[in-house]
Parts: sequence; structure tokens; C-alpha cells
Amino acid sequence: MESKFYRPDDARAEKVRQLFATIARRYDALNDIMSAGLHRRWKRRLVSLAGAPGRVLDLCCGTGDIARMFAPQARVVGADFTDEMLRVAATRTDRVQWVRADALRLPFADGVFDAVSIGYGLRNLADIEQGLREARRVLRPGGRLVTLDFGKPESAAWRAVYFAYLRTALPVLGRVFCGDPDTHGYILASLRDYPAQRGIKTMMEACGYTGCGFEEFAGGAMAINYGDRPRD
Repeated sequence: MESKFYRPDDARAEKVRQLFATIARRYDALNDIMSAGLHRRWKRRLVSLAGAPGRVLDLCCGTGDIARMFAPQARVVGADFTDEMLRVAATRTDRVQWVRADALRLPFADGVFDAVSIGYGLRNLADIEQGLREARRVLRPGGRLVTLDFGKPESAAWRAVYFAYLRTALPVLGRVFCGDPDTHGYILASLRDYPAQRGIKTMMEACGYTGCGFEEFAGGAMAINYGDRPRD
């Protein structure tokens, strides 16, 4: 399925920004509907896999739900390049420092975070490898990257059912809640070229992360990837 918000070229970043500006105020409610609320459980698992970090960068933070999960125990920076998302996030807590930033050119010094988290954001980057390298750069030695995103099930039968759901049900949600089926038709379009859990593990290893692995949920339809910046 195609979407006007998906462009695998130099216009990709701006199209992604337009998409998330459109859905910002409905984003959390739609996630609850699409996943039957399970995304909250998966995000809690993401936070637990980060260990006990003192300083966290929640990258592509959106409305800030993952950042808020870290905030009681850690100093958290939530970064996103969509103003509308950050405005929603800022209304929900003052315990996080919200920063407008591009994941491919982060405005942070080397080695300043104990953990970097990304929830449903890595797939949207115009250059995933560059995003992984930037996340590694700002991690301290021994720090961990954890990222949650849509996956690709290994089972051909389950993958066919899953993709059929994305192709048929999600555009309906986009039309009903956002007035535009392309807002959620985007998910399948972007997933088509996304390397998913196995490919991201390989890319993380190529970018210099160690201890790389992933956990799968819903038969591989969702997955958390993780890896560490090596200790010097």
C-alpha cells in the first residue's frame, strides 16, 4: 500500500514531519486502539531492558510516554523534530527536558547518556544507519540503546494475516480519526523497506554495538532491539 506520507528519497524527513504534526493530538489514543493497549506493556519492557540508567535520551519521543516511564528514576531528555508532538508532550509532565532535535544530527556531546530509547521512531528515519551511529555517539561506554518498532514475523502465514490487517484496518482508523487514510496507511508503506528486527540487529553490529539482540511480541509483529556501546 502506498501513502502520500511515505517517500523513500530526500523528501522523506519532511513527509514524516507532516504526518506526525497531523496525528499528534490523536497519537496515543490510536496506539491504544491499534494494539488493544498492548503497546504500553511493550514500552514498559523497553524501559526495563535499559537497566537502571541515570541519564536517558528518549529519541523520537513523540508525546513522551516512554520518557515519562523513565522520569521517576532518571534524568530524561525527550527529543523529537515535530513541534506538535513536543507541545503535547510538554503538557503531560515537567519532569522531562523536551528538546527539538533531528535524530541524524543530535545536539549533544559524545558519551553523555546512560541509555537511549526509541519507540516507533527508528523506522521513520531517512537514514537508519546514521541514526544508529548518532545514538551510539551520545551513549557513554557501556550505555545501551533500546528500540521498539513494528517487526516482520518469520511465519509466512502469520505475516500474511498481519500485513492484511495493516493494509485494511489501519487506513480505516486513519480516515475515521484523522480524516485521512494515508496517516495510517503509512505504517505498511514504511514497513515494506524497513529491515525489522533481524536486519536492525545486523545494522547495530555493523555500527559498533555489542551484545545485540531482540525480543519479539505478537509472533514477531512487534520487536525490541537492544545493544550496548562497547566499554573503552
